[in-house]
Amino acid sequence: MAPTSPPGPPPDARTLQEAALRYLARYAATQTGLMHVLMRRVDRWARAAAAEPDVIADAKRAAKAVVVRLAAAGAVDDAAFAAARARSLARSGRSRRAIAAHLAAKGVPAPLTAALPDDPDAEFAAALAYARRRRLGPFRNPPDAAQNLRDLARMARAGFTQDVAERALDMEAEAAEALIIQSRQI
Repeated sequence: MAPTSPPGPPPDARTLQEAALRYLARYAATQTGLMHVLMRRVDRWARAAAAEPDVIADAKRAAKAVVVRLAAAGAVDDAAFAAARARSLARSGRSRRAIAAHLAAKGVPAPLTAALPDDPDAEFAAALAYARRRRLGPFRNPPDAAQNLRDLARMARAGFTQDVAERALDMEAEAAEALIIQSRQI
């Protein structure tokens, strides 16, 4: 086992801000997500240093202050994160319900998730993208009408409503491909 280096001084606002900026340079994040990253960093240091509770509390307060400062500066924007992630997930074939669940897991506040546009055309395009990715309905080769009920169930589990799923499964493959391509150009 390799010898470990000493843990070093407790994380302060400067080192935590540098760590946060390095993280944000590589990944999009919400305020909650960034807070988890910084808290894990403080916890790793605290375990390695066997630090006193008051020193750990000071480091955690500094982490919270860094996240608030970066959010005020616009470096962390939950609304922009939610909008970009929702577009990406919809293009990949996720339903609005699945997108809302994903954003909630990432720490996006519920009012921001509810404020996302409710576009039935986008939901239908997402259902088509899901069907193509899973080779359901018109994308099944060879087509099999007996599988329609199972395909409908898979789309329901993915969060699509029955009418959207039925419309997607009843389309012709060429028309469905054209709609998917059209939706990605927007």
